[in-house]
Amino acid sequence: GGTACVVTGQPFDTAKVKMQTFPEMYKGIIDCFVKTYKQVGFRGFYKGTTPALIANIAENSVLFMCYGFCQQIVRSIVGVDRKTKLSDLQNAAAGSFASAFATLVLCPTELVKCRLQAMHEMQLSGKIIQGHNTVWSVVKGVIQKDGPLGFYRGLSSTLLREVPGYFFFFGGYELSRTFFASGRSKDELGPIPLLLSGGFGGSCLWIAVYPVDCVKSRIQVLSMAGKQTGFMGTFVTVVRTEGVLALYSGLKPTMIRAFLANGALFLAYEYSRKLMMKQIDSY
Repeated sequence: GGTACVVTGQPFDTAKVKMQTFPEMYKGIIDCFVKTYKQVGFRGFYKGTTPALIANIAENSVLFMCYGFCQQIVRSIVGVDRKTKLSDLQNAAAGSFASAFATLVLCPTELVKCRLQAMHEMQLSGKIIQGHNTVWSVVKGVIQKDGPLGFYRGLSSTLLREVPGYFFFFGGYELSRTFFASGRSKDELGPIPLLLSGGFGGSCLWIAVYPVDCVKSRIQVLSMAGKQTGFMGTFVTVVRTEGVLALYSGLKPTMIRAFLANGALFLAYEYSRKLMMKQIDSY
């Protein structure tokens, strides 16, 4: 599921990070795509793909594993049987709890991904003299400068994004599946309803938490150039100097990516899960 998400949405994610971090450099999504292609070529859209793959595979593996555990916790809290189907709201709460665990594996890999994606802009703006162009060089740079804890720059803003965001993510997904099922079992849904439900869940997540993600990207990227203020300091600085709309820079590519990538994520997740369950049942 994580692999399908990255392969589908990486170019749009790259545009999102560039526009969030350097909104003055790009007039819009088309301008960002054109300039990126002219300056770096097609490979520029896939900068940070390796850490993005690691991040998404690790995050979604932990997320969906913990989602199952958190569903059981929610069942025990509300006092129902282990096999009772949860409501869409209860599933949303379980997803929100699960995201807190996923954040611990996501934050370090996303920091490396964001820095690779915005490396060209950091050099252009004069914030750094020489950029690191490989995953290993970025990792080595973080360890040399800040030590192992340097990988957790932006952890508080990542948590602020993930916990409420995944409430809307799983809530939107389950609500959409309920709509398409129309009284039938959700497990009977075909690929198109699953794609649309995943896309709807992803869209709900990003609409709800986009300003938080914008602040997170700035903290993780701009901390390359020196000490960066925390979440509230960065948030206030952006609003004072650039206005509230700066927090929504890169929203368009994010929404395109959210629908496509999360549709692919849930489709791959549901079908791979069914395949694995069939194999387990055959033993």
